[in-house]
Amino acid sequence: MARITWEKTKEHIKRWQGSLGNRIDGISMKKMALSAGLLFALSLIPILLLGRYNVMCVDDYDYGKAVHDTWLATGSFWKSVSTAWQQNMEFYRQWQGTYISCFLMGMCPMNFYYEIAFVVPFIMVGMFAVSTFLLGRHILYQWLGVDKTGSSFVMFMLLFTFYQVLEAPFEGIYWYNGATHYVLMESVLFLGLYAISMSLWAKDRRKEAIWCVAATVLSVIVGGGNLVTGLQAEIVMALLVLYALAANRKKIVAVAVPFVVGSIGFLINILAPGNTLRGNLDTDEGYSAVAAVLLSFYHGVVFIIQWTPAFVILLWLMLLPALWRLVKRSERQFCHPVWVSLGAFCLVSAMFTPTLYAIGMVGLSRVDNIIQMVYYLCLIMVTAYWLGYFAHREDVQTVEAADGGPQTKTPEGMVKPLMGDRCAGSALGCFLEKTGNRMMAVGMLLMLTMWVLTADKNTYTSISALRSLANGEAQTFYAEAMERHEIYVDEDIVDVVVKPYSARPALFDFNDLTQDAGNWLNLAVMKYYNKAYVKVAE
Repeated sequence: MARITWEKTKEHIKRWQGSLGNRIDGISMKKMALSAGLLFALSLIPILLLGRYNVMCVDDYDYGKAVHDTWLATGSFWKSVSTAWQQNMEFYRQWQGTYISCFLMGMCPMNFYYEIAFVVPFIMVGMFAVSTFLLGRHILYQWLGVDKTGSSFVMFMLLFTFYQVLEAPFEGIYWYNGATHYVLMESVLFLGLYAISMSLWAKDRRKEAIWCVAATVLSVIVGGGNLVTGLQAEIVMALLVLYALAANRKKIVAVAVPFVVGSIGFLINILAPGNTLRGNLDTDEGYSAVAAVLLSFYHGVVFIIQWTPAFVILLWLMLLPALWRLVKRSERQFCHPVWVSLGAFCLVSAMFTPTLYAIGMVGLSRVDNIIQMVYYLCLIMVTAYWLGYFAHREDVQTVEAADGGPQTKTPEGMVKPLMGDRCAGSALGCFLEKTGNRMMAVGMLLMLTMWVLTADKNTYTSISALRSLANGEAQTFYAEAMERHEIYVDEDIVDVVVKPYSARPALFDFNDLTQDAGNWLNLAVMKYYNKAYVKVAE
């Protein structure tokens, strides 16, 4: 009797598994894309809500003082803009050549209204997420031949993962100065590359011209930004020019104009007198050009390993079946996977070169944020390209054998086993075809479980933000920050001693004031508010 009951139970379990599997396999790519988009949007809510308790900090004071003084004295926005540009030109002559970044950093929103710091994460996340999504989906759709719905699914999942494992959330989301110099400039580059590519693929001459103009303007902005993004722009745009020369010379002007104009802007940046003066004052010694390039490849490997934790590996495994199905239907040719892989690795590695050459080091968190995203983009695109290569091998037609093994038809119609990379590609294809949505569902379940049930609640960005909101440390920190601000703006108080913060969100990991009134940050706050001194009480 017990045996009969157990047999029936196993039969019910098999039926349930089969029914669940069929339901999972029946989920359309459109529903998957919508679900991924919803997941990404939900994951951003605590990040943006935490921005409600964001405040001005660090270099925001140094770069914003002149504009803040003008605003207080005149109340004129346009005069404040003029002051920001004048300061920018002064920096160009005496400190650094990043003429666009320095101008934007001077225009910190908190110079005009201190309580408006909550807009910073909206600007930084909005610009970076939108630009990354547009460029990534465009590469998948236009260059690799993947449909837009599938491309959207891939990019939503990539963005969700990126913002959870972001190297330095504070410096890439909440800190205006640091995020403007790197994340915002990288966003402009992504939009510029998107515009150049759109002009390359445009069939209408008018649209081609419009995209070319947009790309040219964006290239000027990138040229005046940080040198890591600038060097990256030079490499990628040069490759696009070579592509136009080889594939479609009619499009050479549409690509060459943004490249030339952007290169001129980049030269104006690196040849600034301020760079030389700053270099003479800087005690950090960089490597030679050759050594910096060689070390870049070493650090490329080191950081790729660091930025590929279990969470990212699960994302990669989860996306394999989707990418296989998408590239299998593509009409593009995937002929050079090795060269594409080497090119992607060289691009990621090249982003370490500027800091190695200038100051002899890597690992600057605000720089690592943008390199990390470029690596993830390259990882997905290279994976898709390799899958396309295996799915489109010429003269290999996979047929189902009796044992399910990969085989091919000879010209005479005889069936024989596949060998070498053909066999490997077909075996992988068969596996991904069979697992399909089930593999993606399991991967998604494991990712969400790891995300929600992580032991350290500060491991993933959204969970850390939610924790800080739930336990009240964000609210306490903001209340204490506003108490400090009331003292700063009180003209009757010139000798300022503030209390140390009793609580602070883990994501707000900036340097605070010290007990030493001569500390550089203390001096920046002192000058910004025109005090005799500012320090933290013991």
